[in-house]
Amino acid sequence: MRYALGVEYDGTDFKGWQNLGDDTPSVQASLERALASVADAPVQVVCAGRTDAGVHGQCQVVHFDSDAQRDPRGWTLGVTARLPRSIAVRWCVPVADDFHARFSAQARRYVYRLINRPIRPALYRQSLSWERRPLDAALMHAAGQALIGEHDFNAFRSVHCQARHARRNLQSLQVTRHGEVIEVAVRGNAFLHHMIRNIVGSLIPVGSGERPVEWIGELLAGRDRTVAGPTAPPQGLVFLGPLYPDNWHLPAEVTL
Repeated sequence: MRYALGVEYDGTDFKGWQNLGDDTPSVQASLERALASVADAPVQVVCAGRTDAGVHGQCQVVHFDSDAQRDPRGWTLGVTARLPRSIAVRWCVPVADDFHARFSAQARRYVYRLINRPIRPALYRQSLSWERRPLDAALMHAAGQALIGEHDFNAFRSVHCQARHARRNLQSLQVTRHGEVIEVAVRGNAFLHHMIRNIVGSLIPVGSGERPVEWIGELLAGRDRTVAGPTAPPQGLVFLGPLYPDNWHLPAEVTL
């Protein structure tokens, strides 16, 4: 039987999503241990999108196969009870055998949050980045619109990225201010390694007035990572979750 899970996690204490097969703390390894305990057999999961060290997940979606006789409530509560407090299973749904958490997804959504004030944060410092220079969110938003559509995103790709090519379709990018917090919300078909954090790191100089609005479009066209902005810190990034067609009958928060 194949199941899909919605998983929420605080990535602060993990070296990323991926199970590296050793003692390195990862979200995947913790989840697989908890699932194996409930199933009384080894379990491997496949996720919608891997996250880096320090990055959080609001509704990561995974699938796994198991012959264990457990209902969705039993999987949800039993696995959560065996997880560290920084990880929780939000829901469990039986799915067809051809459902794939990664390949069935048609879009992925992230939000990057930073607090914009002269003094570093004490509260929520594990889930907010910080920029002391005053930022103009409207300028950042305007600059980011140059990235909408299908492009070669080499300028915003980590040197360690293992993707075969850098073409991605960025469907939306919204920059908004909520008091002292600036949010950069993005949606795309898929993302390259560090792509969102590199985009944010390049939008910040635009927001501070150091670079013009047109600079982001110039970076995109130039495809040169070395002249773009720095990689923004990981703690501000949250994977909101993937989106799937409604024929998979998943919860509304991950359905198109």
